[in-house]
Amino acid sequence: MSEQLIIVGAAAMAALVAGVLAGIVAGRRMEVRRREVERAEARDEATRIVERARQDAEAVRKEGQLQGREEAIRLRDEWEREEGRRREELERAERRISERSDALDRKFDLLNERDRSQEDRARELREREEHVELRAREGEERIREAGLRLEGLAGMTAKEARERLTESMVDEARAEAAQLLHEIREKAEEGANREAKKIIALAIQRMAAEASVQATVSVVQLPSDDMKGRIIGREGRNIRAFEQATGIDVIIDDTPEAVVLSGFDPIRREVARIAMEKLIEDGRIHPGRIEEVVERSGAEVDEVMKEAARQALYDLGLHDVHPEIVKVLGRLRFRTSYGQNQLQHSVEVARLAGMMAGEMGLDAQIAKRAGLLHDIGKGMTQDHEGTHVELGHELCARFGEHDVVLNAIRAHHDEEPHRYAEAFLVTAADAISGARPGARREMFDTYVKRLERLESIATGFDGVERCFAVQAGREVRVMVEPDQVSDEEMSRISERVARRFEEELQYPGQIKVVVIRETRSVDFAR
Repeated sequence: MSEQLIIVGAAAMAALVAGVLAGIVAGRRMEVRRREVERAEARDEATRIVERARQDAEAVRKEGQLQGREEAIRLRDEWEREEGRRREELERAERRISERSDALDRKFDLLNERDRSQEDRARELREREEHVELRAREGEERIREAGLRLEGLAGMTAKEARERLTESMVDEARAEAAQLLHEIREKAEEGANREAKKIIALAIQRMAAEASVQATVSVVQLPSDDMKGRIIGREGRNIRAFEQATGIDVIIDDTPEAVVLSGFDPIRREVARIAMEKLIEDGRIHPGRIEEVVERSGAEVDEVMKEAARQALYDLGLHDVHPEIVKVLGRLRFRTSYGQNQLQHSVEVARLAGMMAGEMGLDAQIAKRAGLLHDIGKGMTQDHEGTHVELGHELCARFGEHDVVLNAIRAHHDEEPHRYAEAFLVTAADAISGARPGARREMFDTYVKRLERLESIATGFDGVERCFAVQAGREVRVMVEPDQVSDEEMSRISERVARRFEEELQYPGQIKVVVIRETRSVDFAR
């Protein structure tokens, strides 16, 4: 029995060992197969990674080529712009050199003509001297003849004959002297008038100024008509915010890819134009962004005005002008009088006065300075009380301008006598510039003054913050302080403004008064 148990146990043990060996062999085979599968997957993954890397490298290469082309195009455009700018500067320099050469040629011709005129006058004086000597010899001969006749007269002493002869000669000499003096005076006046007309004609001939053209609208081009909807905004909030911030009427009609900015104030209209172009270029158009862009555009227009003044001083060759005077002078860039641009008018007067002063041998520099600053007060009339003559005289006196400049400012409107020859030339140049055909238009200035009067009346009421005249004066938009004017008081302000318009102004048609009250709530997330 025990032997059988031993045999069974040995058999079981052998079976167990065989099973373990079989399991080990099977496990090794499975491990080999698993490793082969992993190697295959790894090879596939490596192939996919290599393919993706190749695709990414191809994309990077193409992108690099595209960026390189764009950079090359940009550099070429910049080079072309720079080349064009340099070419324009060279052309301007050549034109200035040519103009100066022509001016020198004309001046040499004028000097030659003056030399010939002086020679003619000297020859005429020599002829007159010879004529006087001849008359003197004739007089001496007549005296001798008269003495002989008197000696033959009976009853007359030599003394009496001498006295009568002397009286006769004195009367004759006085008559001849009066006649000669009258002739000399007439010739001098005729020559002076002819010389004055020639000087003025030469100065006018050398001026090549264009007739001014003043518009009340500016056109802004759009990239597409879809931009009109973004300018208007949801329920018109964008266009209302833009008009309130600038005081300029925005006209959006059927004109393809364009909007029209309408307003009588050139400075406001320029600010609105620049702001609209920036908003269109940026693409972000909403009330907050509009106010920010309008403020920046206003600063940009201020810099444009200063640059215009500095350019005018450079063109005229004037220096040492106080920065405050330059600032006010730049405001004339967007100021008109009877439709004539005031900065162009001042430069024109300066050049005319300088040319005439040079022809007459006066100080051309001080004449140009006085001509440029004679109307500078017009750049202050919108913000200060008083006439442009008073404001300009006070400004220039405060910053130490020359007495000739101060006298020209007041004398060109006959508020004081002309004390300097250069002041006379400034007054003459001012008249020439204003009388040029096409230089001024009476109706436009009257129209602008009426719109300015509309705004000044409306801003005179309590609680009014700002006021803008739009639609060519057919509508006045009044912005009130929300903390000072309630909704109930808005209707009363609009009625009072309308009644004041009826009492103090004359205008065609009717004027619409719109009172706007806007409440804002502002907080900050910190």
